[in-house]
Order: sequence, then C-alpha cells, then structure tokens
Amino acid sequence: MRFGLVGTGPWARTTHGPGLAATAGAELVGVWGRDPDKANAVATDLGATGYDDYAELLEVVDAVAFAVPPRVQATMALEAAAIGKHLLLDKPVADSLDDARALADEVSNEGIASVVFFTARFAPEYREFFAEVQGKGGWKGGWARMLASLDAPGNPYAESRWRREVRGALWDVGPHALSNLSAMLGPIAELRAVGGEGDLVHLVITHESGATSTASLSLSAPPAGSNFETGIWGEAGTALLPRGETPAVESFQVAATELIEAAESGESHPVDVAFGTRVVELLASAEEQLSRG
Repeated sequence: MRFGLVGTGPWARTTHGPGLAATAGAELVGVWGRDPDKANAVATDLGATGYDDYAELLEVVDAVAFAVPPRVQATMALEAAAIGKHLLLDKPVADSLDDARALADEVSNEGIASVVFFTARFAPEYREFFAEVQGKGGWKGGWARMLASLDAPGNPYAESRWRREVRGALWDVGPHALSNLSAMLGPIAELRAVGGEGDLVHLVITHESGATSTASLSLSAPPAGSNFETGIWGEAGTALLPRGETPAVESFQVAATELIEAAESGESHPVDVAFGTRVVELLASAEEQLSRG
C-alpha cells in the first residue's frame, strides 16, 4: 500500500515516517508539509519525495498518515477520504465534534479503512494487559493520572501551540486516558468535568457496564510533579497498567499493518474513526461543561 505522510514535526520525524518506512507491505512515497524545505528534508531522510502540493501527493498514494494538529488533520483527512484514500489518523481525530462527525460520515460513505493511533492500543504489553483484565471481569472502577510538563527540559513538544491552549491537556492526553479506560472498563456512557489551576482537568466517568473511573489531566505540571499512572480495581484486586516498553515507532508499525489488513478485508478496525469520533464527543462534552464553569 502506497502511503503519504502529512506533517514534518517531531512525531512525524521520529515515529510516523520511520514507522511507515519499516512496515512490511507499506511504501512511503511522499511527504507533505507547510514548509516545503522541511518536507523535502524529511522525505530525503526517509527515501521518499517531498511535496508542496497536497493534491499532487494524494494522486500517487492509497493511504495517508497524519502527524499534524487535530484542526489541520480534520480538514486534510476529509479531503483525502472524499477521494477514497485510507486514513491512518492521530488522536484526537478533530478538535470539534462537527468536524469529527463529518470525517466519520465520509469514511463510512466511501467504504474506506481507518485506524486512529492511540499509542497504547498498539503496543504488545498494553494489549496483553487489556486482554487479561477483560478476561477476568468483576471490575468496579479505575483511574488515569496523566500529569505532564511541556516545560520539562528536552520536551520535543514544548513549542506545540495547540497543546499550550487552555484546554490543551484535555485534547492531548485526554484521548489516551479515555481510550485506556475504555479498554479496561468498556464503553463510556458519560462524564463530568471539573477544571483546576491552568489546564488541569478532572473527569469523573461512568461506563456502560456501571463501573466508574476518574482521569486527571495536565500538560503544565511542574517538571518534578509529572506523574503517570493508570489502574483498575474490583473483585480480582487492583492492577496497574504496565510501564510501556515498546518504542512508539514499533507501535506505529502495528497500526499501519492493521490499516492495510482492514483495507484488504473490508472489516472495521476496533480503533477506527468511529471510535475516535466517540472520544471527540466525550472531549467536547467535557469542554462544554468546563466553559459553563
């Protein structure tokens, strides 16, 4: 399957691009970026061609992988979907519910394959953990604590403007929290949101199973206060999501492989644009509640 890559930032350079280049059955043929010089540089490093015209890139590929801000992704992915290109999306799929729904509808109408790269859903150690807790059952609740610091020394996303917005944490690490909690406790029925200092957000989540969970999210924690922990509790005791060992680039190869398989089989992937749109729906609900105070 011939892939195009949209984006030239850190995530594109270290994960999406190398991941596509190393995936069996995938051929990275082109890279597009707003800055043609950067697009050419990334493409050269990956043995591909740089494009300054997105429409020209779309003409030579079967699928497109996106490593750009959600607002940009939503628009460009819709354009690709409209002409039948398969989509390897980043999370969140959009930063507005209307855009996410429009993209999901277009994917459905065109009958194309889609996969959203929620990182933990493609790493073997996390998949093993999710399968184990799903097999046991009897879980009553869980939690996700994702307190990151964009200002930590060496953070490659320190200059990311959309992550610096007032709800940046909700839209950046929030999708991971909702995805992981869903994988452990099942689909989410609803949530309640409370804001804290800066971009800090607390979510109280009710799952369709009746279990409840919580998520605390920030990208502006003091570097010494950064903390990540996700867990679950119930009749079988307490279990913690293991520390990730698989490099993101290898997880991305799994996502690319499974997009190819979904395109060939015609079967929907469990973590497709429909799932990604449900996550956006929950994030939009949280943002509306926070706006109401």
